[in-house]
Amino acid sequence: MASLRGSDVVDVRRDLHAHPESGWTEFRTTALVAEELDRLGYRLHLGADALAVDERLGVPSDDEIAGAVRRARDAGAPERYLDRMDGVTGLVAERTYGDGTGPTVGIRVDLDALERPEASEESHRPAREGFASRHPGTMHACGHDGHTAIGVGIARAMADRSDFAGTLKLFFQPAEEGGRGGLPMSLGPHLDDVEYFFALHLGLGNETGTVIAGYDRPLSNAKLDAVFRGESAHAGKAPESGRNALQAAATAIQNLYAIPRHADGATRINVGNVASPNAQNVVSERAELRVEVRGETAALNESMLERARRVLTHAAGMHAVELETELYGKTSTFVSDRAAVDVVAGAASGADGVDEVVRREPIGASEDASFLIDRVQTVGGYGTYIGIGASNVAGHHTARFDIDEAALGVGVDVLVRSVLRCGANGD
Repeated sequence: MASLRGSDVVDVRRDLHAHPESGWTEFRTTALVAEELDRLGYRLHLGADALAVDERLGVPSDDEIAGAVRRARDAGAPERYLDRMDGVTGLVAERTYGDGTGPTVGIRVDLDALERPEASEESHRPAREGFASRHPGTMHACGHDGHTAIGVGIARAMADRSDFAGTLKLFFQPAEEGGRGGLPMSLGPHLDDVEYFFALHLGLGNETGTVIAGYDRPLSNAKLDAVFRGESAHAGKAPESGRNALQAAATAIQNLYAIPRHADGATRINVGNVASPNAQNVVSERAELRVEVRGETAALNESMLERARRVLTHAAGMHAVELETELYGKTSTFVSDRAAVDVVAGAASGADGVDEVVRREPIGASEDASFLIDRVQTVGGYGTYIGIGASNVAGHHTARFDIDEAALGVGVDVLVRSVLRCGANGD
């Protein structure tokens, strides 16, 4: 049976890197983390107890979920935690210290990998040192293996503290990639009493030793899957009897990119995937598009999403085909709270291995921790999104992505110090 017991944070990261699991299939990862935190005395909320199941986005098919559970079991995931998950990944672990009169602090880390292959050349350290992905077509190419390892490290460091009298909640969130897991976790029952909330990310172009105390204003994002359904026909003998789904998709692509940018702020649109497997002499009966829009604000994102849907609908109408769309993922935006930024900046200034503390930076990309931060802010708490520099040798989401593992200890130290400072501020 696999176990994280006795492994330091680097070993935890390498184990998870070798066994990457994409969104909503992180069964081995969740089970191993649950076992370790259970051993440390944390109260566990697994699967449906951790998030609002019916609000999940972009969930794989039942067959894919069942296959992922089997793979996790075959890889030694502890059975008792797999059973408790009942087909739903994700974990919230909590612990109350002393008399519990201090603040409730939440920390969110993400679990999932990307659906992309990993480099196999000797120059790629995970391949050279034997911890590259064992799952073809799936890779930890964004640092979430390191985020989860930091979460485990925080849990260990905070296991028996006598210098904190509040409650710590650790959110191990599934399906960050594509913006699928943040919303359902934010709608679960565990954020209502959180007074300080921290989410974190390794790398993002920053060198090891640099800490960003507050990233701001990620672009709101929505991902939309579209399926055009027409009628096949022989393209030479009877083209007029067909209804061309691919032609509708092509019409949509051209007009999606023609949506005007907005005067009120930055907007984006992209068609990332087009599929219509078909012979050359057959009118296409099915075509699929994977589309995303982004906006500097939630309102701009909604405007882009509405316009994209209108383009898709009318492209289908022009070519007399049916259209189905499904929202695959979604994020929002946020501004980190000064009170939370102050906590992190103060904590990082005294942390080992930290050379530079930057109070704020715009993040530019999109992040579904936005929903959790927004929920905490809505109920009167303070939240921030932290950058932990990791000298990544290649860009995020690329086949050669890797991190400087010294950043893991920095991340643990900064977050533990931040929790303790929250307690001191509460006094």
